[in-house]
Amino acid sequence: MNPVIDSILQRRSVRAYSDRLIPQEERELIIQCAMRAPTAGNMMLYSIIEVTDHEKKEQLVKTCDNQPFIAKAPFVLLFLADMQRWYDYYRLSGVPQLCREQGRSFKQPEESDLMLACCDALIAAQNTVVAAESLGIGSCYIGDIMENYEVHRKMFQLPDLVFPITMLCFGYPKDALLGKPLTPRFPKESVVFTDTYQRLDERGFEKMFDERIAREFASGRYLGDAINPGQHFYLKKTGSGFMREMRRSVKTALAAWNSASEGRK
Repeated sequence: MNPVIDSILQRRSVRAYSDRLIPQEERELIIQCAMRAPTAGNMMLYSIIEVTDHEKKEQLVKTCDNQPFIAKAPFVLLFLADMQRWYDYYRLSGVPQLCREQGRSFKQPEESDLMLACCDALIAAQNTVVAAESLGIGSCYIGDIMENYEVHRKMFQLPDLVFPITMLCFGYPKDALLGKPLTPRFPKESVVFTDTYQRLDERGFEKMFDERIAREFASGRYLGDAINPGQHFYLKKTGSGFMREMRRSVKTALAAWNSASEGRK
């Protein structure tokens, strides 16, 4: 098989790392792959912070939903949706003055700019995942970095127009993980459609969960009082405490983003 395709199809989230260190040249190669990712208008609307400080890693364990493996990961990258760099440069370049001379308004970043920057950052992040996998280095996304916005903003000195969209932990997997079966995904027909979006009916959802019920819930072990996968995943994910905090945190970040934009008009 094509080795790139093989790496992608065999990739899994890795949360337990061996003591083997990641060589600096491989760290640099992973970052280089991030920077070759597709980007809107070749503007690279993202920044990357390598987190090396052990105290910060320990703090991230607590602020990112109490995940101890974060502190043990030998290589941690924080991906930031970043419009601050361009707007700093626009001002340095005299763009506001140019707009006034031309009788046009100097456009401030809005929610659409944040979404575009998030896309850029996430595409770059996925490039590092594929690159690391090809080198035998495991990875795990930490979406919980979107929680506790105020704490993370202070920790990394983030300005108003920068948002921590994701974080990645990297490390060589422990031998015990090798050869384990991959986590199942939903069947293609539940996710991939032709020309128009298709809402699933009851039978469609049954097909979507057939394999997962057989593999994950064969013993009927659902979370709390749940009696089916829908109730289970709502309690575990969508209706959980960490999701409530993520919603609050993202609203706070959006308020800071919009306030910064309004303040510059």
